[in-house]
Amino acid sequence: MKRATAGVIGYPLAHSLSPTIFQAAFDAAGLDAAYEAWATEEEQLEGRVNSLRGDDIYGANVTIPYKEAVIPLLDRIDEDAESIGAVNTIVHDGGDLIGYNTDLAGFDRALKEDADFDAKGKRTAILGSGGAARAVAHALVRAGASTVLVAGRKPSKLEGIVSGLRPVTAPGVTISWCYWHDGTFLAAIPKADLLVNCTPVGTRGSKTEKESPIEAENMPAGGVVFDLVYDPQKTPILKLGAERGSKAVSGLGMLVYQAAESFKLWTGQDADVSAMLDAGRKALSAK
Repeated sequence: MKRATAGVIGYPLAHSLSPTIFQAAFDAAGLDAAYEAWATEEEQLEGRVNSLRGDDIYGANVTIPYKEAVIPLLDRIDEDAESIGAVNTIVHDGGDLIGYNTDLAGFDRALKEDADFDAKGKRTAILGSGGAARAVAHALVRAGASTVLVAGRKPSKLEGIVSGLRPVTAPGVTISWCYWHDGTFLAAIPKADLLVNCTPVGTRGSKTEKESPIEAENMPAGGVVFDLVYDPQKTPILKLGAERGSKAVSGLGMLVYQAAESFKLWTGQDADVSAMLDAGRKALSAK
């Protein structure tokens, strides 16, 4: 029998922590399995996804920039992934490929356990319009935030997030979008109780690793600044948030929590979250 395999599909992947944390989970569970980074260019995506139908492959995680692009390549997707419009986990089940979104549960858990934040009745803002932003917006609407404002530079994608969520938005919750640095952005972002960065700006090894997606004067004063970027753990936007008196929360917890959900979908077992967090922290501190 071949060794079971899973991996992460995205581009680029040089600094992905997923192989480290998943290998820790497999090892802690006593599973003979390997996790790989599958750097995939756009023209290779269909072939890479189809390769997941092979024997002894659990499936894959999906990251930037393919969380939406993989959907037409799958046999079906679950209700949450359909509602969000993005897939971050693919499960190989008897030759079929099924898409899930574990970012939703991962963000929920990180918001509660790492940020100690209850979004109900709070003003929230999201930077970015990709697959992760879709999941975060869905989570905040479901949590009953008073406002969910999605900011970005691609109006069609922003409107897609907002229009997709309106049918499931309860009375008392307002979801809307704004263009980067327009009047709404400048007025609302500094007043947010929770600001979530869903862009890759500030990632170690990227061209923007020393940059914050927004300037200091537009940061909220107080509240919570949550960065989905996890490498480094203290990103430029988190440093600015701390200087403004906000609670700064790294994306490492969310990465691990959503990964634990993927692990359970593949194996039917609970992941050792402590082992995954320890492995992630050690890897980051060694950089």
